[in-house]
Amino acid sequence: MKNILFLAHDDEGQEARLQAALDLTRALDGHLSCIDVTMVPNFAGDYDGMGSAMLLADERDREASNKASLQARLASEDVAWSWGDATGFAAEAVLDAAALADLIVLNRKLDQIPHPDFAELASRVVMKARKPVVAMPDDVIGFKLGRALIAWDGQASSAATMRACIPLLALAEEVQIFMARDGAEQTEPTEAAQYLSRHNIHASVHIVDDGLTPADHLIADEAANWHADYVLMGAYGRGRLMETFGGVTKRMLAHGKLPLILGH
Repeated sequence: MKNILFLAHDDEGQEARLQAALDLTRALDGHLSCIDVTMVPNFAGDYDGMGSAMLLADERDREASNKASLQARLASEDVAWSWGDATGFAAEAVLDAAALADLIVLNRKLDQIPHPDFAELASRVVMKARKPVVAMPDDVIGFKLGRALIAWDGQASSAATMRACIPLLALAEEVQIFMARDGAEQTEPTEAAQYLSRHNIHASVHIVDDGLTPADHLIADEAANWHADYVLMGAYGRGRLMETFGGVTKRMLAHGKLPLILGH
């Protein structure tokens, strides 16, 4: 897990993404790959294309200024980095750049503005890239490594995400595997803990039997009570923790208070 992909774009979530990407790159002794996307505007009712052309010109000017500012900052950071530029739709640009990425840093959602729609962007990227995606709240600056909560549903998606993130979990001071049991699990959390122990990661296990409370509420409560720094979970599985899009995954992206690592 050495290649960290960061989406550069002048929006309210960029600072949270950048600081998280820098923290992760340093911690993993990795390389920061930046993809700066000039996003094509969606201008309803623009029949002759003039409105879209003006918006695109403004977007290009903002991103040129944003690129200059970020590159000046990166030049003084103690990380190896590289830069790429793209024009188009954010999801496609990130996916094109993600072929050799190990970890992709995005936002979970921008709480003050609807565009870019990072909940949709993160969902598409995690589904298609098949790489772990860090979805940062836009008001959380920096990525703390100390306490990792694994939201476990016993499905293949959560197992694959955990395996992919072994280098990151190995840096944690404490790891907890949390399960809201629903009977759909294929692998027990104790088996996941045994797997981690073979990588010298010694995780505790907490299982709750609560068939009434929504799973995202249980995860949020556990994360708060345990003082987690981030939550790691699989996405798009069949178990109770990972309902199909529109369920738990979507609500975690919409309302999560902590950095979220999603994998598929």
